Amino acid sequence: MYRARTLVTNVLPLLPPNGTERLSVVVNQLRCVVRGTSSSSGNGGGGGGGSASTGGNPAPTADGSGVSSSTSSRQYATAVALEPFLNGSSTNYVEEMYDAWLEDPKSVHISWDTFFKNATAGAKPGEAYIPPPTLSASTQLTISPKPSFISSSGGILDERIIDDHLAVQAIIRSYQTRGHNVAQLDPLGISSADLDTSTPPELVLQSYSLEEKDMNRMFKLPATTFIGGSETALSLSEILRRLEEAYCRHIGVEFMFINSLEQLNWIRKKFETPAIMAFTKDEKRLMMARLVRSQGFEAFLARKFASDKRFGLEGCEVLIPAMKLIIDKSSELGIESVIMGMPHRGRLNVLANVCRKPLQQIFTQFSSLESADEGSGDVKYHLGTYIERLNRMTNKNIRLAVVANPSHLEAVDSIVQGKTRAEQFYRGDTEGKKVMSILLHGDAAFSGQGIVYETFHLSDLPDYSTHGTIHIVVNNQVGFTTDPRFARSSPYCTDVARVVNAPIFHVNADDPEAVMHVCIVAAEWRATYHKDCVIDLVCYRRNGHNESDEPMFTQPLMYTKIKNQIPVLEKYGKKLLDEGLITEQEFVEEKEKYDKICEEAFKIASKETQVFNKDWLDSPWRGFFEGRDPLKCGPTGIDKESLVHIGTKFSSPPPGEFVIHNGIKRILKSRHDMVKAETVDWALGEAMAFGSLLKEGIHVRLSGQDVERGTFSHRHHVLHHQKIDKVTYRPLCDLYADQAPYTVCNSSLSEFGVLGFELGFSMTNPNALVIWEAQFGDFNNTAQCIIDQFISSGQAKWVRQSGIVLLLPHGMEGMGPEHSSARPERFLQLCSDDPDYFPPEGEQFEIRQLHDINWQVMNCSTPANFFHAMRRQIALPFRKPLIMMTPKSLLRHPEAKSSFAEMVTGTTFQRVIPDDGPASRNPENVKKLVFCTGKVFYEIRKERKNRNLDGDVAICRIEQICPFPFDLVKKEVAKYPGARLCWAQEEHKNQGYWSYIHPRFETATKELGQRDFSYAGRASSASPATGNKHQHVKEQKMLIDSALQL
Repeated sequence: MYRARTLVTNVLPLLPPNGTERLSVVVNQLRCVVRGTSSSSGNGGGGGGGSASTGGNPAPTADGSGVSSSTSSRQYATAVALEPFLNGSSTNYVEEMYDAWLEDPKSVHISWDTFFKNATAGAKPGEAYIPPPTLSASTQLTISPKPSFISSSGGILDERIIDDHLAVQAIIRSYQTRGHNVAQLDPLGISSADLDTSTPPELVLQSYSLEEKDMNRMFKLPATTFIGGSETALSLSEILRRLEEAYCRHIGVEFMFINSLEQLNWIRKKFETPAIMAFTKDEKRLMMARLVRSQGFEAFLARKFASDKRFGLEGCEVLIPAMKLIIDKSSELGIESVIMGMPHRGRLNVLANVCRKPLQQIFTQFSSLESADEGSGDVKYHLGTYIERLNRMTNKNIRLAVVANPSHLEAVDSIVQGKTRAEQFYRGDTEGKKVMSILLHGDAAFSGQGIVYETFHLSDLPDYSTHGTIHIVVNNQVGFTTDPRFARSSPYCTDVARVVNAPIFHVNADDPEAVMHVCIVAAEWRATYHKDCVIDLVCYRRNGHNESDEPMFTQPLMYTKIKNQIPVLEKYGKKLLDEGLITEQEFVEEKEKYDKICEEAFKIASKETQVFNKDWLDSPWRGFFEGRDPLKCGPTGIDKESLVHIGTKFSSPPPGEFVIHNGIKRILKSRHDMVKAETVDWALGEAMAFGSLLKEGIHVRLSGQDVERGTFSHRHHVLHHQKIDKVTYRPLCDLYADQAPYTVCNSSLSEFGVLGFELGFSMTNPNALVIWEAQFGDFNNTAQCIIDQFISSGQAKWVRQSGIVLLLPHGMEGMGPEHSSARPERFLQLCSDDPDYFPPEGEQFEIRQLHDINWQVMNCSTPANFFHAMRRQIALPFRKPLIMMTPKSLLRHPEAKSSFAEMVTGTTFQRVIPDDGPASRNPENVKKLVFCTGKVFYEIRKERKNRNLDGDVAICRIEQICPFPFDLVKKEVAKYPGARLCWAQEEHKNQGYWSYIHPRFETATKELGQRDFSYAGRASSASPATGNKHQHVKEQKMLIDSALQL
């Protein structure tokens, strides 16, 4: 009764202010609507409401239109005019009809049924009444310009109903899009993970046309939601409740930026389906047992090694069961190998409880024990490992590797990706169904370090993709001492992942079951779509940055809260106790059981007297070292027939009707002519090195910016069809039917990320030549972290070998400060040889130096020597990184060519190339012996000839700078007893090779007596090179004059 009265009274204020006129207007309008006659027809009657219920038909007019043409008829666009049967005298009748409709909607006419349905659904005054259909061809009087809509069942829908359904759809989408902004993610309850405590207006009901009174209305659910389960319609209150449950509790999902409807619906289904997070008793008990081990391990270390730094996991103990569940689920879905990278926080716990590293090996790292094998070692929370074990949940074998990482938190990211890609490549796992990677991050590092962005942008590149990585962010909500509000500009620390459409699952780390669900979804997402995803474990750090750090200095409010925070294990244990899934005794016994395991391992560790660095190797090469003479290098020269075959194939145009550029035709003809003449330039020599290794079954991978063509347009390992897009031909892939694969791939415009990737690739298989080429040599400085922390010191710290090759274009050619020097001085400074130590001379001098050094640094001046250097990387019985200063102008220098005779069987790499001119034939008469390296040799030699000094000045090239060829330098100096000694370089004196060469020259010549040793080159400078062409020429002339001055 009240609602019916309300329907009428809500209309009355809209009537004209004059009461009499108001009633007459209603009556007249009622006649127009019900009878179809004009208001002047005189057919009055107060039973308009009754007439409507009997369904009277409008009387046709003379023109058959059914619309009166009387000039006295009035049309009203007001709301009351649309419901003319409502007036003061009909109120009781309306109430009676309403009561009857409430008892049985079928007891009233369909027009009343429609009216009451629309009215109770919230239709605005004047919009609820819909006239019954007419049997005649005529139409009703047009009362209002507002349209009506036809439903799928043929009935007429009011615009308000449509608007309300659209509003509900908008609400559903708003929760899917913005629900994460109000999710309860912070276990401490003091901040918001997105740094914004406000509620988005999209999630406020009043932002739409709906109100509290609409809560019980039923709405059909759109196809873009799964909250209904098997139901197709829900009340508004239930819709909101289920949306809150899916998106605003302890899980916040960011995914609506993904541009695939299939993927969007996949994620919606995983979080919206009713009871999707129902776990079995066994699953919950397993989660508890894993939490016991995670927290128990940290508690044991804190008790036994209270004063040691360990960067424990307290505050995010759920990470261990989370990782184990991802691995379990991935193993179930077919994964056989998981490669992981992580920072130091929680590393020991991951090694112990995820990889199952023997606890005694971890405990011995806390003791001051001497290492029993090679290497200088590293702190315990940087170490990696490799484990092969049975996954108890799937009963399948699985390989787990944690890659060693320095304190440069995110530096390991691309290395893990490269190692993962390599393992996929050698397994033939082209879709990533057998091998996957997991990367762990800290919140401050994930948003703050650029390598994260670089690594994400490799994720979908054809030659760099690992077909999906699961990223886990241990979100402590603080970076060392820095508040996140001062550590990032983005709302979330994970926003960088949005650039590759990676879904982001934020989850409260104090809700283990929410974490379990998110981990299952992440593993299934990766297996289904082979794309990256991110799990953001919003947690806290119970201690400071390390165990001895005082966090109250900088985060007093947070750490006051943390001191009173109940650990997640105790919370979850109580939950299971309340649910009756475990008993108090079982809970205590589980904790005591693991503590006993730790105690037993601790007793074993206390008896150890040595530690072994090899126990922490993350990339073992089984079978590579066995049966090899560690001091014997294989041959690097090859038979002439192979040189001819490779050269011919490399210089031949593609088969068929492949259209190549005219410039390429000239290049191929030039190469063909060189092969006939049995000579090679740099590009041809490089191709023969690669091709001969491919013939021997050695995979060759060349990566970097523009490497397919070559920065200087010299290589052309990928030929492009000039008429058809994306049709290419790779001659080195078409040398032999049974050759190894050759990979040449242009990289993204990244050095840090790509060099790390290639280093990871090189760690996987020693029988592969993996090369990274810089666009210009000095660009390596943006990858300095990889060079310093991994390549130069990786073997010393982690007993990890790598044969990676860095090709760095280098040379002072007037191109300015940024395209001249590859900074050889930096690489030489990192060399581990002693400048004051002359190793014992003998037959194995060269190989012993290579065995003991951390890497090689070269600047070859001939294609043949470059050819041998590349092949020697594989011929060695061990692996050492090679830093190669490569030429620019020498690529086409007419004198920088080699003959087949310098590359055939029996020839080898020349560490030093002596003078072979007139001076070498009369060494007693030589007045000056100039040592140099690289292209400057050709410039000095040319000017020596111009000045007729061929017999007075000898020029000796040092091709291998590190390890320094003490023996050969000593031999050359002894050969010219009366010559003054000079080192000539094109780099500035404080750069280049001089600082490295000088003390080693003195050591090499010490036994030969005191000899004058001078420097010829540019003066010291802060800049690598001048940008002024005139100054460059002037400096070059001074260098040559100084070198040849007698």
